[in-house]
Amino acid sequence: MFIFVSKKLLFFLFIATLTVISCNDNKEPATGDTWISGEIVNPKNDFIYITRNKKVLDTVKLDNNNFFSYQFKDPEAGIYFFNHNEYQTVFVEPGDSILLRVNTIEFDESLSFSGKGGEKNNLLMRFFLLNEKEAPLLARYYQLPPAEFETKVDSLKKKWEKIYNGFLAKYDPSETFKEIAQSNIDYIYYMRKELYTAAHANKNTLNPIIYPAGFYAYRDKIDMGNELLRTTYPYYRFLNFYLDNLAHEKREAKTHFNRLSFAHNYAKLRVIDSVITNDSLKNDLLKYNVRRYLLNAKNAENEEKIIALFEETSTNTQHIKRMKKLAEATMQLTPNHSLPNLELVTTNNTLVQLKEVIKNPTVFYFWSVKSARHNKTIHLKVAELKSKFPEYDYIGINTDTNFKKWLNMVKKQDYDLSHEYQFEDIGQAEKKLVLTSVNKALIVDKNGKILEGNTNLLSTEIEEQLLGYINK
Repeated sequence: MFIFVSKKLLFFLFIATLTVISCNDNKEPATGDTWISGEIVNPKNDFIYITRNKKVLDTVKLDNNNFFSYQFKDPEAGIYFFNHNEYQTVFVEPGDSILLRVNTIEFDESLSFSGKGGEKNNLLMRFFLLNEKEAPLLARYYQLPPAEFETKVDSLKKKWEKIYNGFLAKYDPSETFKEIAQSNIDYIYYMRKELYTAAHANKNTLNPIIYPAGFYAYRDKIDMGNELLRTTYPYYRFLNFYLDNLAHEKREAKTHFNRLSFAHNYAKLRVIDSVITNDSLKNDLLKYNVRRYLLNAKNAENEEKIIALFEETSTNTQHIKRMKKLAEATMQLTPNHSLPNLELVTTNNTLVQLKEVIKNPTVFYFWSVKSARHNKTIHLKVAELKSKFPEYDYIGINTDTNFKKWLNMVKKQDYDLSHEYQFEDIGQAEKKLVLTSVNKALIVDKNGKILEGNTNLLSTEIEEQLLGYINK
């Protein structure tokens, strides 16, 4: 109990001291006199990252009480990112001394700010959580006719504006912050309209939806290359959905709207190249969409075409290098390719080749000791699939590096020892099998030929796939 109270007291003294130091009445702040500090409750490791425009500025160690402090050197006003297992935005201006506290068990919900500059970040955090809270409402609103939908989202926007006006009545923020705060309201509103459009893109074309006059009026004033906003969630996400709809319109909306299809992504890359005016933003959008496509692609020839277009449109050589390397791996996981022959560790602590464990058509799935909830969920799903599709073997591969912890978990949960393995070299496995999702599964035939190189074990689609391959 004494330790708990002492740590709390230390934290508040820490806050008070920094706040006093940072506040200098109405004087201009000293050059570089800008701080972000705070406490991590239940830390996942002993450091945090501070990033800006997707570049790491520094790695900051936590002290013995899980506090950190970082001084900026002449920072440019704008959005930065604080990363500790998860990440969130932090708005920083010269002279700020922002103090944060976060509990990793409920990262977003527990994150709070104080100190000079804290009130601005609390407003942005309130908008972020409000957007998440309203998501279930939007799912229902998307079913409404356009005029009714617009009335609903207009009402939500007015609620956000009321919150913002209350903030402005109490504080006098900079014009830079005002632009970012207002963009949170505007671009979330615009994004909701673009998502509504996409949700109705595949509706019966014989009775097309009639949108109210002015429904898309905002499109005429979109800044397609805003440097200040390019890494903010509302602006970046809006652009992605808007570009999806533009790409669909460019194809004259004659075909099915499918964000993952080759035709859609090829058209979208062309649209990004033609309308985005900020090179860094353009390169990021190109990379994001190429990566998403590659991770879901099932045709090596189409992947080659996407990469060729990416090389033509992107000016970031590092992005091109990374996406070409990713494509090399994903193309090897398309149907009819042989599964990469990686080394596995058995529960007897011996090495076997991946192809040696394939005796029948097989589903490979992946799990970690670090998430007890997930590994139980995924093994329950496997048990269900076994009962429905006994024609397949189901092999679990652990992605951790500690053999004893893995084996103890396997025995404790009474998993089938003969169908559980661990990667000998997880780094190599992650690259060759493109392990980017905890729910990823691969389906192979009895000869180790890939049938599905990237499916989701917890989706309903996998049952259709398993049944389909049985009937072939």
